[in-house]
Amino acid sequence: MTKFPHFRQDFAASLVVFLVALPLCVGVAVASGVPAELGLITGIVGGLVTGLLPGSSLQVSGPAAGLTVLVFEAVQEYGLPALGVIVLAAGLLQLLMGALKLGRWFRAISVSVVEGMLAGIGLVLIAGQLYAAAGLTAPASGIDKILGLPGAAVDAAGSTAALTSLALGAGTVAVMVLWKKLPKPARAVPGALAAVVLAIAATAVFDLPVATVEVRGLLGSIQPPGPDVFTGLGIGVVGTIVAFTLIASAESLFSAAAVDRLHDGPRTRYDKELMAQGAGNTVCGVLGALPMTAVIVRSSANVAAGARTKASRVMHGLWLLLFAALLPATLALIPLPALAGILVHAGFKLIPFARIVPLWREHRGEALILVITAVSIVAVNMFEGVLIGLALSVVKTAWDASHVKLDIIDKGAGPIQVYLSGNATFLRLPKILDSLESLPQDRPVELDLSGLHHLDHACRTALESWAARHSTAGTEPVKVTEGEPATPPAQEVTAA
Repeated sequence: MTKFPHFRQDFAASLVVFLVALPLCVGVAVASGVPAELGLITGIVGGLVTGLLPGSSLQVSGPAAGLTVLVFEAVQEYGLPALGVIVLAAGLLQLLMGALKLGRWFRAISVSVVEGMLAGIGLVLIAGQLYAAAGLTAPASGIDKILGLPGAAVDAAGSTAALTSLALGAGTVAVMVLWKKLPKPARAVPGALAAVVLAIAATAVFDLPVATVEVRGLLGSIQPPGPDVFTGLGIGVVGTIVAFTLIASAESLFSAAAVDRLHDGPRTRYDKELMAQGAGNTVCGVLGALPMTAVIVRSSANVAAGARTKASRVMHGLWLLLFAALLPATLALIPLPALAGILVHAGFKLIPFARIVPLWREHRGEALILVITAVSIVAVNMFEGVLIGLALSVVKTAWDASHVKLDIIDKGAGPIQVYLSGNATFLRLPKILDSLESLPQDRPVELDLSGLHHLDHACRTALESWAARHSTAGTEPVKVTEGEPATPPAQEVTAA
């Protein structure tokens, strides 16, 4: 074992990650509207392909709840055969971005945008899975899912089958929540797996009339995209591909940063990790499977179980492959309401409830970006919601960077002295002009711009126009000073 000094720890960790990943792979696939086996294929590729590549040593990749909504929308719009093309293109884009060393730039994306994105996904995921838990068909759009919940509740209340299905889903959530409170030996079994096993047992013992997972077989589910699929897609699919690429990349690299804080091993190399994710998604696309990201739930379980090297995540992929090859009929025992319960629980974990109030108290602008991004994803769609969040983040950054201080000194006689310092941009122009236009029209003004680090064209033009207007009332022309910064006198200064 000298060649593999950490084999025992990695072997034990791989079994834990396998047990965590198994119900999530199946649940994400079913919620995405694709065969359950496609989720297992993505988990297998995440272990055996991405797991072998350099980048992050301990984070684990596979199908993620964060992409469920986007995948479901893509399958509904373009069809299941097109999913492979979209995932393949996204994987190739990730490989290109990694080769161009763009991975580190994803760390510059505002955390509020990412948390807002995940919160919006979580809300849509929860709403959609509540319908699934009751055995009902969910509306297509996120806003319709949420607005339709009261009507769905009324429909479910009048159906014994729907109430039974809901009870099983609620029981699954309850088991997952309460499982963490059990003694440590019991918690060696992951809560999601325990919840599924108990749901299977309850369904069998009480002969519950609930739907179960449809099984097609591993090889029967693989659908490589053919030439006709490539030629049949229009230009509109480009936006979906870009959305897959950006969201999967951001989620993976933010997960890497989080996992790095959980262990003392080698740090993530972001460009190589982006290429590893791209390689995995390229293979998933060729196989017609779900897209993958690094998944924080599996990754944190891997670290907590004592994994020391990437061998644990590779072996977890091997266990998934063996399960899919040898025990595929087991999937047919899993009740769909139980999978819906697992994803409702996952959706709640995507929403940063504990962060919103402190963030509002300390950084209201960031809190607003988080909330608006989430609401936009629910009200419009995933891609446009993320773009709105990114645009707001850029505007806020520009606003914060354009700090300008305006000091007015009026000694009662002689010229009024005005000192501008900081960064004068068009974003602060209304404040500057309001202060200048409030000055007495019959007094001479000395405008000192020497304290400005930056004066953009819009501000310069507006200041010149104001100076020309102020000088037409028979007063002395406004005297404008630029050059070395001058410190305004400390006395008699009032901030505008």
